[in-house]
Amino acid sequence: MFYEWNPFIPMTRLLYSLLFFCLTPLILLKLWMRGRQSPDYRRRWGERFGLIPRLSGERPIWIHAVSFGETMAIIPLVERLLAEHPQIPVFITSMTPTGSARVQTHFGDRVGHAYCPYDLPCALSRFHRRVRPRSCVIVETELWPNLIHSCAKRGVPVVVTNARLSARSAAGYQRFSWLTRPMLNEVSRIAVQNRDDGERFISLGFAPDKLQVTGSIKFDIDTPAGASEEAAKLRHAWGSTRPVIIAASTHDDEESQLLEVYRNLKSRYHTLLLILVPRHPERFLTIYDQSVKAGLRTCRRSVSPAPAPDCEVYLGDTMGELMTLYSAADIAFVGGSLIERGGHNPLEPAVLGKPVLMGPHVYNFHQIVATMEQELALQVVSDAEELQRALAELLDHPEQARAMGIRGRACIESNRGALDQQLALVKQMAGIQ
Repeated sequence: MFYEWNPFIPMTRLLYSLLFFCLTPLILLKLWMRGRQSPDYRRRWGERFGLIPRLSGERPIWIHAVSFGETMAIIPLVERLLAEHPQIPVFITSMTPTGSARVQTHFGDRVGHAYCPYDLPCALSRFHRRVRPRSCVIVETELWPNLIHSCAKRGVPVVVTNARLSARSAAGYQRFSWLTRPMLNEVSRIAVQNRDDGERFISLGFAPDKLQVTGSIKFDIDTPAGASEEAAKLRHAWGSTRPVIIAASTHDDEESQLLEVYRNLKSRYHTLLLILVPRHPERFLTIYDQSVKAGLRTCRRSVSPAPAPDCEVYLGDTMGELMTLYSAADIAFVGGSLIERGGHNPLEPAVLGKPVLMGPHVYNFHQIVATMEQELALQVVSDAEELQRALAELLDHPEQARAMGIRGRACIESNRGALDQQLALVKQMAGIQ
């Protein structure tokens, strides 16, 4: 049966589960369609229904990090857990191939890993029988009613760590308050990034005494080992004196704007190089073709680890090397912000001392962006035209760019500390000291 019958189950969650069950064929069809460009979407479907090998030994801490960004955010916390409590296993679930690949690349066999089961009671029941988690840690805001209920009815505490909730997301949850409120009542604790996020959770019905404001663990970011050395090799390959800008984590409808900005700047800064890193791997070839058709000499990181000096656009089409590419640039633009995607993490280039620019759509990182803006470590531009002017200003005044980068690093240092608080909360919920 797709549903474990319980005469006391709220009718709302039963109706939700029936709807999810009916939509499952469409969800699988979407996976299959995405698999045309990224074959990993067509693999390991059994895991999405809880079909994973049965674990033995100690009950693990289950950490759900939906995709690549959440996985990157939780890596320092997981590393601390593994170092301080090696006897307690960690099991990480993802929803996307990029998140899954990052877990496997970074941790190898040090953690267990699978795709998270869909929010169907039968799939979650199967998952619990095979994994037997001692606690569940949800990274940021991946809240699913049946997932949380499946933990609650088995006595598995659920903690949402590094939680954020934009006004837009809160409004969406509010529209389904009949489902959201009982779901939040079954969450054990939430550690939010800032007080505004906390107030939004409370307005949705979460108990204030179970809420903790810790700040964002993303401020506890460190410079990855080896990034600067590899970046130096790139600078040597394309010419150490060339000015370099990077546009990273970009989305559809952004790359065309960024390539036009680059063409305009190139007429003035003749040796300028653009590093372009699309957010989704399935779009790498599309963006490569787009850049070539624009008449730009384009090199791919996967094909040319040491690009030729006459390369104009260097396409970052590999996984796990974003920090190296940030390190090789002089100025960073963080994508998902010229269009309404909410932006991506500006702290990654900032920790490397790079001046950071973003578009107007930054609601995913509103508090972090506001903090960096206040410290003059980041500039928000309204559109592609203003981005071009801001880039020209920094290219004309490299000392201004360096000062902006220094302020970015200082901003990160002054906001560290959330990791210790959230680690303590995770350990408390897991019953370890």
